[in-house]
Amino acid sequence: MSQPLSFSVERACSQSAARVGRIETQHGGFDTPAFMPVGTRASVKGLTPEQVADTGSQILLNNAYHLMLRPGDEMVSNRGGVHQFMRWSGPILTDSGGYQAFSMADINAIDDEGVTFKSIIDGSKVHLGPERAMTVQNNLGADIIMAFDDCPPAAAPQEDDPRAVAAFRHRLEVAVDRTTDWLKRCVQSHARSDSQSLFGIVQGGPHEDLRERSAAAITSIELPGYAIGGVATGEPPEEIHRIVAHTAPLLPEDKPRYLMGVGYEKDLVTAVRAGVDMFDCVLPTRNGRNAGVFTRNGRIQLRNARFKEDDGVLEDGCDCAACSGGFTRAYLRHLFISGEMLGPILVSQHNLRHYQRLMLDIRRAIREDAWSSLYRAWPVLGTGPEAL
Repeated sequence: MSQPLSFSVERACSQSAARVGRIETQHGGFDTPAFMPVGTRASVKGLTPEQVADTGSQILLNNAYHLMLRPGDEMVSNRGGVHQFMRWSGPILTDSGGYQAFSMADINAIDDEGVTFKSIIDGSKVHLGPERAMTVQNNLGADIIMAFDDCPPAAAPQEDDPRAVAAFRHRLEVAVDRTTDWLKRCVQSHARSDSQSLFGIVQGGPHEDLRERSAAAITSIELPGYAIGGVATGEPPEEIHRIVAHTAPLLPEDKPRYLMGVGYEKDLVTAVRAGVDMFDCVLPTRNGRNAGVFTRNGRIQLRNARFKEDDGVLEDGCDCAACSGGFTRAYLRHLFISGEMLGPILVSQHNLRHYQRLMLDIRRAIREDAWSSLYRAWPVLGTGPEAL
């Protein structure tokens, strides 16, 4: 393969902008639309790489911010990169860490050079900018790496406060221009373009004109793929759907489109129909660790007393390790109530399999133009596109 990433569209939907495709990397390929489990610190919490693969997951996400702080990107590099370090042989994508630097850290300063913040590990002062984000991700060695971007909250203030509205708009304009400048610096400092594919990120918050401005600037730079950032940061689902539906068509049709950090089943299907190809979210594993179960009919909470003597599996017809193994809701509830590790492991596996089964059915619906059958099989989606 002459390039580190190739993308092909196998089938385009006749009823929407959805498409089925395939992305190939130097560590193998994955089918799109694709859902990436989140392995923030080079681990999908509680699961071995084999268990993750058994859910049907083909690509994982790691976070450069956390791995930079611990154990250190150079330490990972000295051990063959993140694939070898975590024993995952398939494709990996790393987020640049920009969002975490803004949202998680005690920020001391943010300017055009980047972010200076206190480490969540030891309180030391750390600076993260475009060049450092590229060095970290080059050291980690993921197949797809993300540009360092400025990601402010997307939730707009109340319209009856003109001063706050103006300040919010100005902050988004700064983020759009800064993200473009930082992308140019990322491209210049990216030292492994022969083996790692850099994706640019579109910002703009809830403002469609700013999304257009950002998309035009970001896509003017030739890259292997592009992402929609700055959503699912506090805005309601209908706002996410509106932003994505407006932004996705602004990205090149012949490149992968990645929606960052989204979301629930309805969010995924809506984005797929808008033309998005890649997703990641912590929801299936975070909920799984806390007894939250995803099913085709909606979520359930295993800690509820009504499951104490429920001898059914988590979901009839599911082929995950928990359901196919015959583990009952009563038993799994017991594990959580007792603080046993097996509960979070099995429910996390189930939830990841739930998401991968959804992606399988989405790809089938696109190939066969069979959206109505998708909605019938997945009541959690509602009755059709109008319900999303």
